[in-house]
Amino acid sequence: MSDNRRSREVTQGDQRSPNRAMLRAVGFGDNDFTKPIVGLANGYSTITPCNMGINTLALRAETALKDAGAMPQMFGTITISDGISMGTEGMKYSLVSRDVIADSIETACNGQSMDAVLAIGGCDKNMPGAMLAIARMNIPAIFVYGGTIKPGSHNGKDLTVVSAFEAVGQYSAGKIDKAELDAIEHKACPGAGSCGGMFTANTMSSAFEAMGMSLPYSSTMAAEDEEKAESTEKSAFALVEAIKQQILPSQILTRKAFENAITVIMAVGGSTNSVLHLLAIANTMGVELTLDDFETIRQRVPVICDLKPSGKYVTVDLHKAGGIPQVMKMLLAHDLLHGDALTITGKTIAEVLADLPEHPPQNQDVIRQWGNPLYQQGHLAILKGNLASEGSVAKITGVKNPQITGSARVFESEEECLSAILDGKIKAGDIIVVRYEGPKGGPGMREMLAPTSAIIGAGLGDSVGLITDGRFSGGTYGMVVGHVAPEAAVGGTIALIEEGDSITIDARQKLLQLDVDETELEQRRRQWQARQPKYTRGVLGKYAKLVSSSSLGAVTDLDLYS
Repeated sequence: MSDNRRSREVTQGDQRSPNRAMLRAVGFGDNDFTKPIVGLANGYSTITPCNMGINTLALRAETALKDAGAMPQMFGTITISDGISMGTEGMKYSLVSRDVIADSIETACNGQSMDAVLAIGGCDKNMPGAMLAIARMNIPAIFVYGGTIKPGSHNGKDLTVVSAFEAVGQYSAGKIDKAELDAIEHKACPGAGSCGGMFTANTMSSAFEAMGMSLPYSSTMAAEDEEKAESTEKSAFALVEAIKQQILPSQILTRKAFENAITVIMAVGGSTNSVLHLLAIANTMGVELTLDDFETIRQRVPVICDLKPSGKYVTVDLHKAGGIPQVMKMLLAHDLLHGDALTITGKTIAEVLADLPEHPPQNQDVIRQWGNPLYQQGHLAILKGNLASEGSVAKITGVKNPQITGSARVFESEEECLSAILDGKIKAGDIIVVRYEGPKGGPGMREMLAPTSAIIGAGLGDSVGLITDGRFSGGTYGMVVGHVAPEAAVGGTIALIEEGDSITIDARQKLLQLDVDETELEQRRRQWQARQPKYTRGVLGKYAKLVSSSSLGAVTDLDLYS
């Protein structure tokens, strides 16, 4: 029994904690005060299809927790739909919402002395936000993913939300007509669930399953399928058992768990955002993890799943082919996973995967056979150079030539960049620079899905590069480099680029270089002046004041009193 639980017990004789009266009002009976109180962090929202099915799951979890002998206390937390806010000023709140979610879950659970937490989320920031709170509190916890959306369909092809963004670029380039654009928009998102490719939500759900913080197979289930509700119920029972055994996040979220997560992300071709989020969670958990660790793991892990955005298949196809457990068993068989890492079930990774075959089914090609990978090495490359002394993240799947040198086309915001692309002002050989979109400069580090999708839609994906101190959607692919640090707002070299400068992006050499003489750069550096912050109050003002570099995960509580 935790110290928090003791505070709710009878102290001496018939003296009782007065909070018992409040708990009776919310349904506690005489026999309930010795049961563990479990916070049920409910990310339900009709703001986005990612979260609109979650309340049904939360109610299923609530019933299961009671049946397992716990007292669930449900509370809500927010979400921001990246897909809806993309390309607008509202997108600045997306990454910020990760920390708001973390703060809200920590506040509710610690403020009400809860003994454990079951968090249910769908959209991108729900997962890392919940895990940041779980790492801070270190009480028994499990994450339940709301599930992936099923694909839309048009002319025999699967559609995702990215299809709609790319269709805008195709329409602007004259490659499709308005009727085709309208058809794709109407059919891209057919129901509840998070974006259907191996985008950020499905990447993070996969990572958490790989880390042992979610149940096997749960990360790739469709939101609308009954098995998702059944898995939610099983998660509740698993959490209550973890309470009895006092299995804590600090025992699960170890260095080995983070390495397992990165390995799986590389194997499935996951989102660049996973780098930012895993750095943040590791920082909060006190686990040493750097950008260089991602590069080290990338070099030894092949991409074995053919998934959108750059591949053919969606996440429900991965689930049918064996899901994350099948991928993990293949990696474990080739000594690329830590099999002794603990999971929330009390079993190790090796024990969880023990009965699975080492080879994926032969009658599918979503998960490739080990000897026939999509790529020999991982797809998330860490680039450094005078343009990113702290590092940057490039996603190099689907790129014919991972090296380009071109002339800089400099834009001070995403909106300016998108207008230039749609107006046909970007040509083959250009390297687009979008700056002052970093954690501080944005603030909020917006994702550049609209510009990158427009580039792909215009047929320039292999001939135009884009670099930014902002982020990319999990749906982005092409010759793109994000998370450039130091960012422009703090005087990083990206702030010194001038129109027409030569820039080299070279994923093979892991290089991001501004091809300008150092003497000239030093002169520009002396002339550079920091901009006045765009927001000085409210959520964005606080965030800009507190947020760290993207190379550290863009956390807001880094050494606050150092």
